[in-house]
Amino acid sequence: MADTGGPAAGRGHARRAGGVVLGSRPARPGRLPPRTRSAPPPTGHPVPWLRIAAAYSWRLILVGIVVYGVFTVLGRFRLIAVALFLALVLTSLLRPPTDLLNRLFPRPLCVAVALVGSLLLLLALLALVGNAVAGAWGTLAGEFGGGIQRIEQWLQRPPFRLGPGKLSDLQKQILSYLSAHRAGLLSRALSGIGQVVEWAAAGVLALFSSVFFIHSGENLWRWGRDQLLPSGARQVWDRAGHAAWRTFAGYTRGIIIVAATNAVLVGVALLILRVPLALPLTLLEFFAAFVPLVGSPVALGVATVVALAGRGPLTAAAVLALIVVIGQIEGHLLHPLVMSWAVRLHPLVIAISVIAGSIVGGVIGAVVAVPFVSVVWAVLSALRPAPS
Repeated sequence: MADTGGPAAGRGHARRAGGVVLGSRPARPGRLPPRTRSAPPPTGHPVPWLRIAAAYSWRLILVGIVVYGVFTVLGRFRLIAVALFLALVLTSLLRPPTDLLNRLFPRPLCVAVALVGSLLLLLALLALVGNAVAGAWGTLAGEFGGGIQRIEQWLQRPPFRLGPGKLSDLQKQILSYLSAHRAGLLSRALSGIGQVVEWAAAGVLALFSSVFFIHSGENLWRWGRDQLLPSGARQVWDRAGHAAWRTFAGYTRGIIIVAATNAVLVGVALLILRVPLALPLTLLEFFAAFVPLVGSPVALGVATVVALAGRGPLTAAAVLALIVVIGQIEGHLLHPLVMSWAVRLHPLVIAISVIAGSIVGGVIGAVVAVPFVSVVWAVLSALRPAPS
């Protein structure tokens, strides 16, 4: 019994011990169940990009409503908004000399000296322009009379070939229009006097506000911040306010430098060309330069018409060439050197801002548009988190 069961028992033990007899093929593993594919998401779930677009859309709509509300309020209180804007401009210009004088004299005296001195300088400049126009009025009348005759002769030549009858008919139509609409023009003039009174009140308010802004602007800012904002938001608003004021003050001082440089170049050129009303046209160029990319060509266009009437086509062509020269100097030299540290906007953004501002608020909107966009961009840049 031991001999017959030994080998069989050994073989069975070998199978039980290893599971596989040495020298034989390994057992074939069992098949895994087929992999099941995940079911597609239900069609009712929104697409991810659509969800993101919807989230941004309602935010943009909310921002648009806020911007529209702000401009509506400013339109209702336009004179107050313009007065505060002028007060901020005066503050950005007069604050540095006031701080300099404050090292030697009391603060109220420094504010009074800065404001009174700037007003006297402006009145002296206006008196100089008025004296120049009044002194040359007789000569200008004769020059303009001859200039109009030269323009008529020039228009009768090719390529225009306008007959003398057409020019006289145009003059008659203008005179008849003025005589027919005399009552309407008179009422508009009277309403214009009322607007002059309103703008004078806005100027007084701007001067009154600038006194407090120059004297204690930081105290006003801290008072408004502490009274209107919670403690957790004050640091953020301080950072945004400092960025906004730095950009606005830098833009104001920079545009003053650009306008003064343009006015000096245009004034020297007009004096060399002996164009009539050179000083008033220089002052017009100075104020027109506050509208970037648009104001200077418009002022030089007025100077071209004056040169055409007073000195003839050749002088008018020379003044017209100044538009290109001044534009190149302003765009490629003055703005990169003077304005780049204050305003970091593309020229296309500046042009669109000026046009949009003129549509919304006319000349005032065109003047305010670029500093407004620059301040908004500076605030957004200051509030943006730093990249890690």
